[in-house]
Formats: sequence, structure tokens, C-alpha cells
Amino acid sequence: MSIVQFSIVERTRKSPFYEATIAAGVQGFTVYNHMMMPTWYESGEADYYNIVNNVTMWDVAAERQVEITGPDAHKLVQLMTPRNLSKTKIGQCKYIPVTDQNGGLLNDPVLLKLAENHYWVSLADSDILLYAQGIALGMGLDVTVVEPDVSPLAIQGPNHAPVMAALFGEEINKVRFFRFVETELNGIPLVVARSGWSKQGGFELYLRDGSRGVELWNLVAEAGAPHGIKPATPNSIERIESGLLSYGNDMTRENNPFEIGLGSYCDLDQEADFYGKEALKRIKAEGIKQQLTGLVIEGERLPGNSSCWPVSDGGAPAGKVTSATWSPRLEKNIAFAMLPMSHQELGTKVTVHTPDGEVGATVHSIPFVS
Repeated sequence: MSIVQFSIVERTRKSPFYEATIAAGVQGFTVYNHMMMPTWYESGEADYYNIVNNVTMWDVAAERQVEITGPDAHKLVQLMTPRNLSKTKIGQCKYIPVTDQNGGLLNDPVLLKLAENHYWVSLADSDILLYAQGIALGMGLDVTVVEPDVSPLAIQGPNHAPVMAALFGEEINKVRFFRFVETELNGIPLVVARSGWSKQGGFELYLRDGSRGVELWNLVAEAGAPHGIKPATPNSIERIESGLLSYGNDMTRENNPFEIGLGSYCDLDQEADFYGKEALKRIKAEGIKQQLTGLVIEGERLPGNSSCWPVSDGGAPAGKVTSATWSPRLEKNIAFAMLPMSHQELGTKVTVHTPDGEVGATVHSIPFVS
């Protein structure tokens, strides 16, 4: 068997936590926002059980930030998304679909408002920095748009509270969901947000000095040791069970927010303008032809995280699987799939064409696990 090598060069950046993840036993990486991001430690399933049963720490520095400051900062951020941001408060996070002029999804980041004219756009995997800079230049806006030295470290799992209290004191656990505070830990500057890419509860520690990444990792590991903290990563099993979507897998620029179930984040009647406003009005009026839904797939246990399998009905094409995995809690193969509106009713039967052959599947609601 031939060995395939993956070359790491300067344009593939390492996280401030990289050396710490190596010491912690990381076994795999992917490239996300031009940066190496860990993908597993013990195994995908072992990491999953650590996340859903206890508490874990993740290097998610690849969740890069676009920092927007200046007198026109709010105007620029609003131009990028159909979500109405007029009531966003300092210290608040908001999930925002970012759309182009055709209503296509470019990203689905979390917005953090640090001051009246100071925002971070915390990104999924796509190049929004250049998009924001292009809008600012084309519109002649008085803003500065940069990628700051900010790298998140996540603490996720149902047992996160005692770890956070050990690090920051009991008051930190009073921070509400999608709110954040600016603070420090041993002099390390941080933004600490109650957020994260899991449904198990937790926080993200936005490190504001990349030179202190290993130090921060070690402080979290030490505080978490009495509580059994383990290193982990964003986990495909947990996120599919929980109905968390992945940009680039479950949605791309070819999709609009209504197809992905993000219509509630689109205020098409707001006074403020945004890119894709007229296109999204037209799409809503005409109605969508397809939508993302859940599937339970029959057959043998799927190996790892799988996707991009055709779906058919009676031999005719009927969409595709976008993400799929084995669910240990449900003991079933579960998936997201983009299917026609004629196939959205729960219980609808379809056929999935996997590399190992055709298997039956049934349309299911999302999330799979509440």
C-alpha cells in the first residue's frame, strides 16, 4: 500500500495551541480557514463520549475572526447579513447568515459586539475577510477590516461549570447563553463567551495574545484535571445528532438561508439594506424547491463521517446526503440530506447510494437528539 503524505507549508498556519495539542496526543488534523485544526484524539467515538458525558477542551483557533471597527462598522456588518442587527447589545453574540447579492450563503458565523463600533465575525470555513474588505472599499465606508490575533479555545460538555469556576470564579457561570465578558487569566487577555459548536453546553475562550496559547491550554488542563477533562475536537457524531450544520458540507454558496432552515434569521422587511435583499424576497415569494432535512439510513454501521451520496426515489434522482454518521446513542445511521420539497414529509422512504451499495432511508426531523 502506498503512503500518502500531506505537506505543511507556511500558508497552512499552525494554531497557538498546536504544540499543546501534539503533547496531548492529537491523532489527526484538517485544514480549516487556512489553519491546521485537530480532528481526533482517542477516536471519533471515544472523543464523542467524553464530550457528551463529561467535559472536554478543543483547539478551535481555526475559527478565525474578522474584526470590523470604525464609524461605519455597524453599517458594514448589517450589509453582510439579512439578520436584523439594530438591537444587538455590547457583550452579545448573534448567529448570522452571510449572503451574497443572489441570496447565496457565504458563511454562517457568530457575531460578537465588543463596543459600539467594534465587532468580531467568528467564522466558519470560508474567506469572508476579503468579502468584508471588498464591500467596505466599494461602498466607501469608514471602517478598518482586519484579521486580529484572536484564537478560541473551547470548553464543552455537561460538566463544564466546575472547570470554568476553577478558572474564573463562580460568577462566570452566570453569563447567559450567547453573551460574553472581557477578562484575563494570569494576565492572559481573553473574551469569554457562553457558546460553542456543541449542544452539550460550555464556553469559548477567545485568546487575544497568540504567544500565550500553550500557557492558556495548560492552565485549562490543570484546572480541568480534577474533573476529568479530556482534549477533543468539534465532533461529527455529536453535531449531527444535535442538528448543528457545517458550512461547506451541509450548505454552500449554491444554497439560500430558506433551504437550510435559516429563514427565521432573515428580516426581509427591515429598513436597513443588505446584500441579497431583493433576491431573498423573490426566493421567498416563489417558494423553495428543496430543503435540508434529516434521514435515518438503514444497513450496516457507517464508517466515520460520510457525505455526498446520491439519493433516489423509484430510480429517479431525489437529492443528496450532505453529512452522515453512526449515532451511538440512537444505535442508528443518521444523516442530513438536501431533498426536494416533495420529499420533506416525515416517514418518506428514499434510497441512498453508498459506496457499498444501495440502502433504504427514512426522512426524520432535525435534531435527532434533543
